[in-house]
Amino acid sequence: MKPNAYAPYDPLNTLKPFADQVWIVDGPEIGMHYLGLTLPFPTRMTVVRLPSGDLWVHSPIAWSDRLAASLADLGRVRHLVAPNTLHYWYLPDWRDRFPTARTYGAPGLSQTARRPLVLDETLGDRAPDVWEDAFDQCLVPGSLLTEVDFLHRASRTLIITDLIENFEPQRVRNVLLRWLIRMAGAADPDGKAPIDMQMSFRGHRRELRKAADRMIAWTPERIILSHGRCYEANGTAELRRAFRWIL
Repeated sequence: MKPNAYAPYDPLNTLKPFADQVWIVDGPEIGMHYLGLTLPFPTRMTVVRLPSGDLWVHSPIAWSDRLAASLADLGRVRHLVAPNTLHYWYLPDWRDRFPTARTYGAPGLSQTARRPLVLDETLGDRAPDVWEDAFDQCLVPGSLLTEVDFLHRASRTLIITDLIENFEPQRVRNVLLRWLIRMAGAADPDGKAPIDMQMSFRGHRRELRKAADRMIAWTPERIILSHGRCYEANGTAELRRAFRWIL
C-alpha cells in the first residue's frame, strides 16, 4: 500500500493539550506488517509533566528537532517509556538526544526488540517510585504483545497503547485498508482490540480480564489511544464498551 493512507492528524510533531499537564503529539505514519501486507499506521506519543516539573514521554514518535525544542519549553525530559513490546522503535533515538533520561520498557521487550535497545528499568504492575505520585499502572501480559497502561490520576486520563484501536473510517483513504479495519473490529465509533489481538489473549484471558476490571475501577474521564480517535469524555463507559469482548 502507498504511504499517506490516512488523512493525518495535523499539525504533526506539535504538542496538543489534552488535559491538565497532559499533551499528545501526532506523528507520521509507520508501516506495520499484517497478514503479509505492510499497513500504514498513524503514530502518537503522550507527554505528561510530573509534579517535579520533569517530563514523562510515552511511546516516542520519530525524532523531530522542532518537537524537541517545544518540549524544552515545557520541562526536562527525564523518563522515556516503551509501553509495550511493539512501541519501542524510536526509543534509542530519543535516548541519544536525552542521555540523562531513563528508559523504561514492557516485560520481554529486551528479548524481542529488533534494534539495539538499552532499558534502565522493566515496567511492572506497580508504578516506579519516581512517578508513583502521578500515575496508577497496570501490566497486561499477552502472547502477541505485553502492555503496560497508565492512569494520570490528577486529570483522570487513561493512557492505552494497542489494547484499544479506534481508526476513523473517514480518515482512511485506501478502500482495502478501510475494509480491513472494519473487519478487524477497530473502526470508530466501536474501536477495540483488533480480532487477531483478541485471539492472541486466549491463554491470558484471566489476566486481561483482571486488568480491564482494574482500569474500569479507576473510572477514567478520558482515554488517550496511540492509534485513532481518543476519547475526550465518557472514558469509563468507552472502556466498558471496548473491553466487552473480555468482560
